Amino acid sequence: MRLTFACTVALAALIAGPVAAQPAPPQHFIKKAIRGDNSEIRLGRLAEQRGDSPGARRFGSTLVRDHSTAKSQAERVANRIGVTPPHDMMPEAEAERGRLMGLHGRAFDGEFVRYMVNDHKNDIRDFREEADAHDGPVSRLAREQLPTLHKHLAIAESLQGREERMSGR
Repeated sequence: MRLTFACTVALAALIAGPVAAQPAPPQHFIKKAIRGDNSEIRLGRLAEQRGDSPGARRFGSTLVRDHSTAKSQAERVANRIGVTPPHDMMPEAEAERGRLMGLHGRAFDGEFVRYMVNDHKNDIRDFREEADAHDGPVSRLAREQLPTLHKHLAIAESLQGREERMSGR
């Protein structure tokens, strides 16, 4: 009888398909968040130096300042939970840095802003999921950093709209 019950449960699990995706563990999230901060700092510095418009350069400075603060906060949480903070960038940000290095003028600004809009939308989704996960200090950090990410998205979308109006799109 037990064997039949066990087989029935196993068969039901196979038929039901994969279980809904679980959020990443807090250790994974904190490493990703710090890599994201590293990425925003590096790309922000690039925009400060190479941005064509004052708006893109100011946004770059805002990213450097805000993500440096966020990184310090995230590193404190990482140390508290026994995670060694990473020093590298996100792979997609590294690829974007390579693309941006080949651009100048309005082409640079347009690509930089496009990337920042998409990146911050993804970051907001990830941070909201972590904030709702109730993972102690990691979720608290995610909740505290969400308003800054929303501010960055609003700036990027505003700059994107300005770029589109200037190019006649």
